[in-house]
Amino acid sequence: MRINPALCIRCRGEYNLCGLSYCPVLAELRAKYTLRSVANREQIDGSSPPSVFIGRIGYPKVNVYPATPPIHGDTSKLEDPKTWLGMRLEDFISSRLSLIRGSVRVRVEDARNPPRILHEIQAMALSSGPVDSELVLEKPVSGRYVLDEHSPPFGPSAPLQRLRIDSLPPPPRIIEKVYSDTDLNATEAIWTLYDHGIDVHQISRLLSVGALGVGKRRRLVPTRWSITAVDKQVSDKLLGEVRDYPLISEYRVYVRSVRDNTFVTILAPHTWLYEWAEAWWPGSTWNVWGGDVVLELDYEGYWGRDDYPSIGGCYYAARIAVLEVLRAMRRQAAAILWREIYPGFNLPIGVWWVRENVRAMLNGQYERFYDLRDALKYVAGFLKLPISAWVSRSYVIRVLTRQSSLVNWLGGNP
Repeated sequence: MRINPALCIRCRGEYNLCGLSYCPVLAELRAKYTLRSVANREQIDGSSPPSVFIGRIGYPKVNVYPATPPIHGDTSKLEDPKTWLGMRLEDFISSRLSLIRGSVRVRVEDARNPPRILHEIQAMALSSGPVDSELVLEKPVSGRYVLDEHSPPFGPSAPLQRLRIDSLPPPPRIIEKVYSDTDLNATEAIWTLYDHGIDVHQISRLLSVGALGVGKRRRLVPTRWSITAVDKQVSDKLLGEVRDYPLISEYRVYVRSVRDNTFVTILAPHTWLYEWAEAWWPGSTWNVWGGDVVLELDYEGYWGRDDYPSIGGCYYAARIAVLEVLRAMRRQAAAILWREIYPGFNLPIGVWWVRENVRAMLNGQYERFYDLRDALKYVAGFLKLPISAWVSRSYVIRVLTRQSSLVNWLGGNP
């Protein structure tokens, strides 16, 4: 996307005159400032939040990246998705790109009997707070960042020669207990941590560094895989509970509009059904060169699904959020979740964005309806794509109405 420089002069990062949901000038300047502060340096010392990234290229041999910003103090917000949600996008992006990574290549099975440097990385990942550490690199870091659909951004990297840890806050008791229990399988470990209040973001880090599961089967898990695995396994467990609850008694509609995104949820009085759909406008992250809006949708019935959804990790990030609120309500429902992404949103920043926004939406206000038609007419007032386009693709609405022509059932475009 080419931006008129005159707009930047008038805006100066305040008014989003370019139409983007973040200021690329500020994000780039802050990232460059961080990179300049470590240029030509082969030693990076700071307080890791803690933060670790596990790559997937070359699996079953992978790169493990402990990361730290070149600053000391309380850096925990760099690994706190709830804090990220309240930040300006350029602040979030630049702060995450300050995480300088050192890389060491190991086999995924090394998690079972880790060499010293991997053991130190695991200890860092288990920590209850920021870890004062130093990365001794083989050469200065390069300018390559991590911008990924699944994981949050990371800064540049260089091969790691040595990791030195100066202080290591002990892990929370429940994490230490699960880590020490080498007879506990990974699925049970994940649920135990979640049930004790450990957020899925932290659990996925523990899974990725090979800190969970039966001892002889522990292995490193690439970060993008671990994030989706935890979202899926926790939401599967939640679904097992939710299916035993009575149905809600009305249609509940939630709407959240934020930074060139609109999220919509309809909870319907029906046994569990679920769909997640995304409409990408031309110029948005995954429709940069397209000329038309692209709508993708995936779904499941009462018993869930066994295969991986074609729509990707956002499916499970949204699924866990809706099942969390149903569990808290002690009610069961069919769930319709739709998202529109507009041209100003054009950077991949991770599935946390979906999970935390859906959580925030479902913990907010909602409107009650006693007729699906009225609920859809209300939703149509917040969406840019005609409601008929959504309804014609919707699996859950097809089940709820059992009509052959859903657009006619709506009586045209509300």
